[in-house]
Amino acid sequence: MHADPARLERQKGPAPRAGIVHLGLGAFFRAFGAVYIEEAMEKSGGNWGIIGVSLKSPSTRDRLAPQDFVYTAQELGPDGAKLHQVEIIREVLVAPENPDAVLAAMSDPDIRIVSLTVTEKGYCHDPATGRLNSTHPDIRHDIAASRPVSAPGYLVRALQQRKAAGLPPFTVLTCDNLPDNGRLVKGIVLDLAREIDPELADWIMAEGRFPATMVDRIVPATKPEDVDALAEKTGRFDAAPVLHEPFRQWVVEDDFVPAYGEEARPDLAAAGAELVANVTPYEHMKLRMLNGTHSSLAYLGYLAGHETIAETVADPVLATFVKRLWRDEIIPSFTPPDGVDIHGYADALFSRFANPGIRHRTWQIAMDGSQKLPQRILGTLRDNQAAGRTSPGLVTAVAAWMIYAGGTDLTGAPIDVRDPLAGRLKSLSDGAPDTEGKVSALLGVTDIFDAELAETLRPALTDAYARLKAEGVHKTLEALA
Repeated sequence: MHADPARLERQKGPAPRAGIVHLGLGAFFRAFGAVYIEEAMEKSGGNWGIIGVSLKSPSTRDRLAPQDFVYTAQELGPDGAKLHQVEIIREVLVAPENPDAVLAAMSDPDIRIVSLTVTEKGYCHDPATGRLNSTHPDIRHDIAASRPVSAPGYLVRALQQRKAAGLPPFTVLTCDNLPDNGRLVKGIVLDLAREIDPELADWIMAEGRFPATMVDRIVPATKPEDVDALAEKTGRFDAAPVLHEPFRQWVVEDDFVPAYGEEARPDLAAAGAELVANVTPYEHMKLRMLNGTHSSLAYLGYLAGHETIAETVADPVLATFVKRLWRDEIIPSFTPPDGVDIHGYADALFSRFANPGIRHRTWQIAMDGSQKLPQRILGTLRDNQAAGRTSPGLVTAVAAWMIYAGGTDLTGAPIDVRDPLAGRLKSLSDGAPDTEGKVSALLGVTDIFDAELAETLRPALTDAYARLKAEGVHKTLEALA
């Protein structure tokens, strides 16, 4: 551009009064939950402005603050982009800079919901058991100190302040891809509360609410060239745009803190969310069919040399693989929600994966595999084994993850593995002399694999690992067809 463009600015008047604090204000929530909530307010009213909280880095706050916390959501469809300016966020707090300000915001009587997108690892739990990891350094800190550092710590300490002030609790609304996520987060919060104050745990159990949710929208990472292209297109500089696909689905259990009556939640249904009594069938469908195949395609696609998911499913061998995975291994493993055409859902997923407007990198989806595998793939493997069904495709995907986690691809090039267990996984893999030893060492990581499942998977995983190393991704997958 020939001149520096003006900064993006608020267009719809002052920021709305806050009713929600959101922990983990990343791209996904800004492209998904914030958009739903803004639409719900526009259609049905209410004070549901959002105070965002960054638990680690000030970067999101620093990009949003100079533009009064507004940003552009850019929908990327096969036929081009559509732009929408989002103005629901009131401010962004950075927890390490001022934990007391975060606790004060969460303890404000106007705040009726605390929502979260902190990723699987942000809950400081054991993915294999779903329980709080009481040895996690952040949790050990939060048990001893009143100024927390973890997401569970902020939830418990803020609820403690509300109890002391005679206020009702807030509803804890997790929006992360975890099975039965409401129950899981409730258990983590209660585990930590019992360590701090058993009476607090009893109060949370009696008065608190933790509705489960299912969230679905593909949101690729925003790159510097995306920022530049948007400024060129609009003539305004937005330092924090988000990109997303056209599709979205939010299924929420309608179970919010009753003390707030009709003001307990935004009118999410007015914005197209589905309010249900039980979200579990939707969770299984999405976690297994979308997230399970996303992770499978990420590891196999990366090892096959593909940069994005769209490129991966454009590969005929991998396209055949994912369709067979749905048909033979994933769809038989669960009961779909009433009224859902599950094969039509699979066809729609494939179209979403193939959308050329979404450049969702295999490397990005591959992050934090140790936290994702139990929910996305291992649960399906366990259910198939119990039913006597074989799962050669999913086993091959786990073997691909094992090779990926070892830090070297099939050509011998190093992989930049981003995972909370990355160092441990690489050390285990490097320390084993052969394929059988590497598979056994990684199956021994009880944070990921329970002992019974590990033992039953060992022979097939060893074979799949050896095939991938010897024959590559394409020949290995062609042999499964």
